[in-house]
Amino acid sequence: MRGDTFVRAVSDAHFELAPGECLALVGESGCGKSVLASALLGLLPGNAETAGSALLDGIDLLRADEQTLARTVRGRRIGLVPQSPAAHLTPVRTVRSQLEETVRELTVTPRPDIRKAAVAAAERAAFPADHLDRYPHELSGGLAQRAATALALIGDAPLLLADEPTTGLDRDLVERTVDELKRHTGDTRALLMITHDLAAAERIADRIAVMYAGRIVEQADARAFFGEPGPRHPYARGLLNALPEREFTPIPGLPPELADLPDGCAFAPRCTSATDACEVLPPLDSGVACHHALEAQRA
Repeated sequence: MRGDTFVRAVSDAHFELAPGECLALVGESGCGKSVLASALLGLLPGNAETAGSALLDGIDLLRADEQTLARTVRGRRIGLVPQSPAAHLTPVRTVRSQLEETVRELTVTPRPDIRKAAVAAAERAAFPADHLDRYPHELSGGLAQRAATALALIGDAPLLLADEPTTGLDRDLVERTVDELKRHTGDTRALLMITHDLAAAERIADRIAVMYAGRIVEQADARAFFGEPGPRHPYARGLLNALPEREFTPIPGLPPELADLPDGCAFAPRCTSATDACEVLPPLDSGVACHHALEAQRA
């Protein structure tokens, strides 16, 4: 950033995702979820730096050049449902023309069948057929979200990256959309869903990764996370307890500024279990980064 300062937007993110799996990445706004997604697609701003590796089909996504990312990764190996769909749709072209172009580029559909394939793609995402000839500025936020989802599903990419795919949708459409994303995954494709919607995550996720202040602080099996024994990290437990259908109790305080992270546990100022031990950054050990994981689980 200006003045040679650094913002550590994502640090030490380690996870694996196998074909047929859905991993839901959850956490408060600003914790680094979308930055991680942008890193995988090579869409970070020019002043960003990355280290480490992210392997997909033998390609290191963090080290691949723009030509490789543009021609062999985006759309073909990774499909993207963007967080801001209206900004990703071409404003001077109708939804139908964008769907048809994507079908032509990413599939081997015969020319006479392209129009029909575009309509089928729209149906998968519950995008109404009578809106296909509208331009992006004529769509509501929910319709733009469904159009972006339809585009992402074309091509059957091995990895589908869905960044807040349920934004602007009512509950019935949320369930239909996430069910379609899960169905699209099947046994051969993987789904990384970034979401604030814990109900949607519970519905389709196999595993949960919780992110706080740029770090993954817990990974768990979804059934254990939402059921018994429940989350082990105090922050993850707080996220569930904040839901209306649970305790409806907010987590006190605010997340730290990423440009001014403490040396130790970033959640300690908001945590009722914090001790002097939290002045040392806890490693992600056995799926949780917390010095007091067992205490939080019993609370």
